[in-house]
Amino acid sequence: MSQNNTFPARIWVLAGLLMAFATACTDLSEPVDSQVTAETFFQTDEQFVSAMGDAYSPLRAVGGGGSPAQFNEATTDEIIVPARGQDWSEGGFWYRVNSHQWTPDDGTFNGFWRSYFSGVNNTNRLIFQFESAIADGGTTQEAAAPFLSELIAMRAFYYYWLLDAFGNVPIVTDFTETEAPSQPSSDFQQGRQAVFNFVESELQGNLGNLSDDAQGTYARMNQWVAHYTLAKLYMNAEVYTGNARWSDALTHLNAIINSGNYTLAGKYHDNFVTANDGSPENIFVVPFDRVFLTGFNLHQMTLHYGSQNTYNFQFQPWNGWSATQKLYESVIQPEQNPGPQGEVWGVYPTADDDGLERVTGTMDDRLGNFIVGPQYTASGERVMDTGIYSDFDLNGPPLTFTPAMNDLQAVACRQCGARIGKYEFEHGIGNSLSNDFVIYRYADVLLLKAEALWRTNPGSAEALALVNQIRARSGVHDFTELDADKILAERGRELVWEQTRRQDLIRFAGTEGGATRYNDPWQFKDISSAHRNVAPIPTAQLQANTKLVQNPGY
Repeated sequence: MSQNNTFPARIWVLAGLLMAFATACTDLSEPVDSQVTAETFFQTDEQFVSAMGDAYSPLRAVGGGGSPAQFNEATTDEIIVPARGQDWSEGGFWYRVNSHQWTPDDGTFNGFWRSYFSGVNNTNRLIFQFESAIADGGTTQEAAAPFLSELIAMRAFYYYWLLDAFGNVPIVTDFTETEAPSQPSSDFQQGRQAVFNFVESELQGNLGNLSDDAQGTYARMNQWVAHYTLAKLYMNAEVYTGNARWSDALTHLNAIINSGNYTLAGKYHDNFVTANDGSPENIFVVPFDRVFLTGFNLHQMTLHYGSQNTYNFQFQPWNGWSATQKLYESVIQPEQNPGPQGEVWGVYPTADDDGLERVTGTMDDRLGNFIVGPQYTASGERVMDTGIYSDFDLNGPPLTFTPAMNDLQAVACRQCGARIGKYEFEHGIGNSLSNDFVIYRYADVLLLKAEALWRTNPGSAEALALVNQIRARSGVHDFTELDADKILAERGRELVWEQTRRQDLIRFAGTEGGATRYNDPWQFKDISSAHRNVAPIPTAQLQANTKLVQNPGY
């Protein structure tokens, strides 16, 4: 675990999360059985923070290939999860997700629902406990007030994601309520508008009570996280409610920028190294740790079995999640990103004896988000892809990752697909990374501001300068003008694996240009219906709660 000026705050978050994971729940009517009482806690700020670990524990789901990533990444033109023989076939689940043929029975939606409603439930329980402590005289309103606002804002954060994913969801604020909740309205759009209004009101009403100490509240809800969530809410307001709110988004984006708390890191990949808790771009993260807070297993999901020998892992990876060829080529194609003098770029780093044509030129630093080409062991030898090829070569062919993918279903080749190397993979570790997982990052603030300015004035010089600031950091030439395709593609290059792509593709639907939008066809996917812009209410939830109404189209 790294140490810097955010270390004490990070320790308190980790301590609280560790205590939380032993008791985290998803039942909205669960009785209070915590041992945290007014007699034993709520005497110091540190005790409040430690008690609040439950409010953050559901965020652990974002670090691996769980339900949030399955819906926000694998349903887009960014990520592909092919079935390689029996591996990753899972009854056709991944094919349905990648090709927009999912059903309400698919478990990813129930997992998403349960994870984020557990956040709602946990915050409701903690609010109840804190208010009970005030009523019992164990603490004061003044002492508890900032922590109550933090909990209310975190509940709004979870509802923001539930709004984005499911639209019309039950609004539950009373932990003692035992009746099954209903949605705000049987009409989908009216219900979604009500959830939007709730998130907006809860964040605005508590914004001023939240801490403005960005470093001292690292990995916690503070003013800047709340500003960011409001900005994202307003950026997508036209999708959620039918009414654009670009100027409101700019208000909150400017608040973050003008705070002076955040700057771009010197190099793009400084944000994703193992000890990335010192990144000046981190606004909101999950503080994973390979010992104390496990669950971030990107290396396990994406790398080939033989990659164990490259990194000396204590386990064999699963050979699953890959980048689409389209995403990879959006970073490397000369017509997308020529070097400063118009040089063309190589296909990918390769060995001298592989027979592939090589060209030179300036490369986009974000090419490092992908692992491609020949793979080597930690001692410098070629990794061999053993096992399935034993009929003709006991050693197997040498392992070479290729950006192209041949199929989504059982005959997908084992070496196809650029692998996701955005986060540094620490050598010698087990199945969990220690990198903090980025939820909100300053580069996205600049790109969102550029988009909001462009939406209101397509010729905005400030919008162009902001996008070029991001591009300059990655070492590529300036754009001379902006359009929808350029902004959307730049967001894809910059924010891959930050769970923004689905939302971005939906938001850009209807804008002029030829870039792929969420329901357009791409490789292995036909045109899909607009009802898939939201997830279905999971079958398991409909069966458990007859007051719920299924979303349109399902």
